Amino acid sequence: MNDYLSRLNAEQREAVETVDGPLLVLAGAGTGKTRVLTTRFAHILLTGRAFPNQVLAVTFTNKAAREMRERVSAILGRPAEGLWLGTFHALCARMLRRHADLVGLSSSFNILDTDDQLRLLKQVMEAGRVDAKRWVPQALMAIIQRWKDRGLTPERVTPAEDTDFADGKARTLYAAYQERLHALNAADFGDLLLYMTEILRGHPDVLAQYHRMFPYILVDEYQDTNLVQYLWLRLLAQAHKNICCVGDDDQSIYSWRGAEVENILRFEKDFPGARIIRLERNYRSTAPILAAASGLIAHNEGRLGKTLRPGGNDADGERVTVVSLWDSDEEARMVGERIESLRRDGHALAEMAVLMRAGFQTRAFEERLITLAIPYRVVGGLRFYERAEIRDAIAYARMLHQPADDLAFERIVNVPRRGVGEQALRAMHERARERQIPLSAAALSLAEEGALRGKVRDAIKELFAGFARWRELLERDGHVVTLATLLDESGYTEMWKQDKSADAPGRLENLKELVRAVADFDTLAGFLDHVSLVMENEESAESDRVGLMTLHAAKGLEFDTVFLPGWEEGLFPSQRTMDESGAKGLEEERRLAYVGLTRARRRAIVSHAANRRIYANWQSSIPSRFIDELPDAQVERSGSAALQRDRMIAAPSFGGAGFGGQFPMVARRPVRTIEAWEQPARPARADAIPVGARVFHQKFGYGTVTAAEDDKLDIAFDKAGAKRVLDRFVERAK
Repeated sequence: MNDYLSRLNAEQREAVETVDGPLLVLAGAGTGKTRVLTTRFAHILLTGRAFPNQVLAVTFTNKAAREMRERVSAILGRPAEGLWLGTFHALCARMLRRHADLVGLSSSFNILDTDDQLRLLKQVMEAGRVDAKRWVPQALMAIIQRWKDRGLTPERVTPAEDTDFADGKARTLYAAYQERLHALNAADFGDLLLYMTEILRGHPDVLAQYHRMFPYILVDEYQDTNLVQYLWLRLLAQAHKNICCVGDDDQSIYSWRGAEVENILRFEKDFPGARIIRLERNYRSTAPILAAASGLIAHNEGRLGKTLRPGGNDADGERVTVVSLWDSDEEARMVGERIESLRRDGHALAEMAVLMRAGFQTRAFEERLITLAIPYRVVGGLRFYERAEIRDAIAYARMLHQPADDLAFERIVNVPRRGVGEQALRAMHERARERQIPLSAAALSLAEEGALRGKVRDAIKELFAGFARWRELLERDGHVVTLATLLDESGYTEMWKQDKSADAPGRLENLKELVRAVADFDTLAGFLDHVSLVMENEESAESDRVGLMTLHAAKGLEFDTVFLPGWEEGLFPSQRTMDESGAKGLEEERRLAYVGLTRARRRAIVSHAANRRIYANWQSSIPSRFIDELPDAQVERSGSAALQRDRMIAAPSFGGAGFGGQFPMVARRPVRTIEAWEQPARPARADAIPVGARVFHQKFGYGTVTAAEDDKLDIAFDKAGAKRVLDRFVERAK
């Protein structure tokens, strides 16, 4: 037996050696979670408690499973074979092959991918006479997946769980979809867990078999489990109760894809007598960063509680820097300049990252880094101008600018769907070749001559009438108004509004950011030239590149220097999240901020702007409440907002009903100046507004003050919901 235990600190060793009974390991960021999990696995085998195939080890990703296998093999000194180690879906697929007949499938069943699922759902909707244009199949797929994540078969969906999709037909469509899957001897990914949970619930003999097979269960990232995963684990663990779950309630940030932080919070209730061991020694970040992150997350009520402390790190590291800036453009310049300065000092680009709350924020930093010739990569997603919705919108803009652009026309002619199938496209190509004319001209001639029939003909004529109208608008009102109007009137923004998938809101945000980007250019042609140059700027082959990513994509990563821009109310924490989930959503946003801070090893730079261009409008902003929650002793404040109090910015804004009517017609207007936020205190308002007072706000209307802190008020507006605003923007209601 080797010295594998000597490599652990006291808490890690306790977690490894506490083998019998239920155990929850609360592993803070950078505290050696993977080391504990893999060492515990090897320890069970080396002490003879179980054979390799008697330990069920569950992860969330194939990468994590591979890493665990490699580390266990290294400790054992031999390849770890015969393990039941993998993701939830992989393990359930393996089990379901053995018991498929119990749910009406054969062991050779197929697992459908997303495209196949969507195609099958379209067939089911067509058979159910549901209009797929009004009720998009992606929305139904999201509803069914949510039900499966909650362990609900069609029979278990109660009226309370049902939705108004397709006038209340969602549950019926779900049942029909499952019948079609059975007929095809197929299952989708959601079925793998759902079916195995149903089998374990309904067949005690099968459950007893797995109880005998797996006396020990190990679970990674327990805070990210959804309800059906939780049920599956509870069923498997109820006999021996030798289940060890490793996770961090402070890093539960995936509720939007079904994760329930309550699973980890109620572990002691689910398993009476459970041990909880806290791993609080962080081996990643400096003491000031850890203290700042711990001070921030302490404001959450829904947590089990722990405090990170350095495990040998430099206690004299840099404090968290909070930079106050006049506007979002200056913020992008500040980040670019600091990256350049750090690079000159020998800091590797690959050890720097810009972590943002929303995907649309990447564009400003991408363009700034391109200007500075600094290599970068977008982690966990495409570069801004490579995203499908942006390519579609630019194709519309190219058609507006150059009607003979065949590639652009082919991309948008059936997006959103206009019934233009392969046969119609083939006819257009044949006409274009035959007459030596552009594809768009060929399409119009076929429609006018009646060669295209019915809905396709009418849709093509309507599209070309739209382009004629938009070109007139381009001459009259300019390219910003025109692009926003085009995206609305073409049905493109409505298509994404109707899409109920998790990424649809982000796609709409990206489209608004695109229109904001167009406002930076004098003409549409100038913007299209710029995009062409950006797209030609291929990613550098060298590995030393700055990372750009959302905070969600950054989980599990670490960097020497982390930039955290956009810490303003409404952007971060996200107003949409708070509107949808209330206090629970706010706590998840705070956990996201905690994740961002703890990605930094040596340096964390938080920034916020007094004026931010959200899509095409300049909007005055106030700092995120999370900045106020950072401990003063761990924060160093700087910035230029105070130096530009008299600066006036003229910004174009634009109309567009599909964007929620939030863009008024083009106007040149000043942005209201906001004073420096880094000041420790401000003079009190002469007529201080107390909690409970009725107030009026020019934008949000009437409301009641629910909390007050310095010059910031939390107000429950009658129609706009809960907002945090500066007291200078409201007046006492008469």
